[in-house]
Order: sequence, then C-alpha cells, then structure tokens
Amino acid sequence: MAMSERINEQAAATEQDPRWAAVLARSSEADGTFFYSVRTTGVYCRPSCGSRRPRPENVRFHLTREAAEGAGFRACKRCRPDRPALAEQHAARIAAICRRIEESPTLPTLEEMAREAGLSIFHFPRVFKSVTGLTPKGYGRAHRRERMRRELGRSRTVTAAIYESGYGSNGRFYGESSASLGMTPSDYRAGGVGTEIRFAVGQCSLGAILVASSERGVCAILLGADPEALVRDLQDRFPRAMLVGGDAAYEEVVAKVVGLVEAPSVGVDRPLDVRGTAFQQRVWQALREIPAGSTVSYTELASRIGAPRSARAVAHACALNPIAVAIPCHRVVRRDGDLAGYAWGVERKRTLLEREAAG
Repeated sequence: MAMSERINEQAAATEQDPRWAAVLARSSEADGTFFYSVRTTGVYCRPSCGSRRPRPENVRFHLTREAAEGAGFRACKRCRPDRPALAEQHAARIAAICRRIEESPTLPTLEEMAREAGLSIFHFPRVFKSVTGLTPKGYGRAHRRERMRRELGRSRTVTAAIYESGYGSNGRFYGESSASLGMTPSDYRAGGVGTEIRFAVGQCSLGAILVASSERGVCAILLGADPEALVRDLQDRFPRAMLVGGDAAYEEVVAKVVGLVEAPSVGVDRPLDVRGTAFQQRVWQALREIPAGSTVSYTELASRIGAPRSARAVAHACALNPIAVAIPCHRVVRRDGDLAGYAWGVERKRTLLEREAAG
C-alpha cells in the first residue's frame, strides 16, 4: 500500500473515532477519559488542550497517561496532562472548603473561603457552584438544615436544637422550617408523630403501585412487584408518621396516578409534596421541565441546574426521587444513550419511555 493511502486511512480512522470530536471541541468534560498523542511533535495532551489542532493522521488515542508515556510520548507543557486536571484541583479545593463550612459554627466569610481555596473572590463562587451545584451560602444553609434535623432528634427542646445547629435566632429558623422539614419542628423532632399520610396500593401495567399523600400533596409514588415491600418502603421513608389507608375518595387519586403511568406524556395535575435537600429539589424541578418524549443525559441535566461537574450527584438525586413518573427521572439516560439504572427497574424505565415516544 502506498504511503499516501496509509496516511489517508489513518486520517479517516481518526475522524470516525468519537474522541476526535472531543479533541476538535477542546472538551474539558472529556478530560480524564482519554489522552491523545501527536506523532510529529512527540507529545501527548488532554482533550481540552488549547494547542494548535493536529492533523488527524498524526493522532493516536490512549486510555491513560501511562499508556501514552509507554508509547514514547512526553507530556505537553501547555495542558500538563501528567498533573491533575484543573477540574480535579478545583474539586479537591472545594471539598476542603465544604468540610470547613460543615465544621464551623458560623459560615466563614467569602474572603476567607476564597483565600483558602487559592482563588480570587470573584472566581471562587463560580467554581464552588460548578462543583457543588450551590452557592457557598446555599451550601451552608443546606448543611445547617441537615444539622438541625439531627439536633431535633437528640436535643431536649426545639429551642436548644435551633441554637446548637447554628441558627442565630428562633425567628430565623422558623422562617425556613416549613420548606426544610415539611412539617412543624415539634412534629419532626417526634419523628413525624401526628403527621397524617394517606396511602393506597393498587395495580398497574408496571406491577404494584403505591400512592401516598400528605395534606400538602402527593409525597410518594412507588413502583414494584411486591405490594408489601412498597408499604415497608413507605414506612421507612416516614417512620413515625400516621399512615392511614386511603378511603374510597382517595382511590380516585390512585386512579389518576395509574392513568399517568399508562400515559406518562399526559402529566400530573395534582400538587406534589416534594421533600429533599436544596440540591435534590433543584434536580427534581429540572426533571419536571424535561418534555415528555425527550431524554437528557446526567451531564446535560447537571449543566441545566448550573452544576456542570456534578453529574454523579445528579444521578444520585435521581435515584433518591420518591415520586415516580410525576417527577420523571426515567427521562434521564447515560451520555451514550444507555438507560443505565432506575430505582424501579430498567425495564419499567424502558416501557415509560416507549409510551412517551408513541405519544
């Protein structure tokens, strides 16, 4: 085979490789997933490298930096692929700041956090949000709420729990309590005692279905094969609430939810009682904004909520979604289109997506 033919074949093979598109786009999201080397320069780079784009016939791909170096290539002095990526450095720095926030009785100042992270006061908030999905203040507030939940379970009084969890005053806490606890502090401290949740178990084409509602709206839609297991799941989610079997009127609610399962593109017309962390609620709200018949990747969903580097945290929030179908976590797939996991089974996820695609 002539030299020109071999060069053309190599160029064609490179251009057909999906990794070449990431190199052309200088994709920072692809950093760490592979490296590429350039025969004519003898260096290897990250996909995001800002150096002049190489000719495709001179490019080879490597899964690891060790593989690239083993093939005789040296690290690019511009993108430094032999060092942790900038995103990894940022993640480590922000993780340290998060620990500082969690251990401090009061939220450190923005200047203190930026200085410890080695970032400017203007750049730090943007980096923090890209890693955690929250602003530093929002992260501190969410952690304080979580600390409040723990303190309510072990402090002698609600007032003691308020101050021990970092709130400066009763009024400041009570202004946030409904959103953060979903019930009064006293009821939460008692494990939900006195909070009434009505529920009923029925059957649908996907198997058993449990629907539960508080006075604020539908708080759980659970799917499975075993009705008793669904009831135990509900009990685990609301361990000391007053669970009341639904009456005839409540069967109408269940019927509407079953209708939603059979035709998920119709949507739900009932209020939802959504309880979770600030980050989880942002993810769940974004899920409700995905049009029926469409899918997005975990990475894309992370970008939509302003946290492009939090795809794993987004996937975790999807897995913890307690309201199946109405909060459509089934519309999120892996970047390659694979259905991946689903709390209620991949086959149910596939069926729901097929029904939406059929209109």
